[in-house]
Amino acid sequence: MEPRFFCDAMLGGLARWLRAAGYDAAFEQGIDDGVLVARAGETGRILLSSDGGIFERTAVREGHVRSLFVPRALGLSGELRFVLGAFSLPLLPPRCMTCGGALVELTKDEARAEAPPRTLSRIETFYRCAGCGKLLWRGSHWERIARVLAEAEAAARVR
Repeated sequence: MEPRFFCDAMLGGLARWLRAAGYDAAFEQGIDDGVLVARAGETGRILLSSDGGIFERTAVREGHVRSLFVPRALGLSGELRFVLGAFSLPLLPPRCMTCGGALVELTKDEARAEAPPRTLSRIETFYRCAGCGKLLWRGSHWERIARVLAEAEAAARVR
């Protein structure tokens, strides 16, 4: 079973990139540290944080909640490399970067009513997020995302 993560308030961007890498990564803006630790423990998620204070909490310090300190100075792609490397994680099929829902493949006909006309003329395969319902496709933005993911995975293997 793949690991599931809970990112602290400083790591919302990392949560999005972990989702793109195919991992379940929860994030709640402004969540209290105590609530964050409790939810990570209750759901069996690995707590990712750049806040040293979280690691002083009893549940984390004593190992009841699995956790990883993510250094602040790494930058977003560095954070992704760090987490992928720390857990020896391969890239998986992507999840919705917004909510983390699974992506369900659609045909062009199924997406016709929602897809922009220009996109519809160039793209054959579309995806619907099972969580938030968003319509997605692999356009030019995905090429950049895929490049960042591949570079992070390669760098994580070198660690």
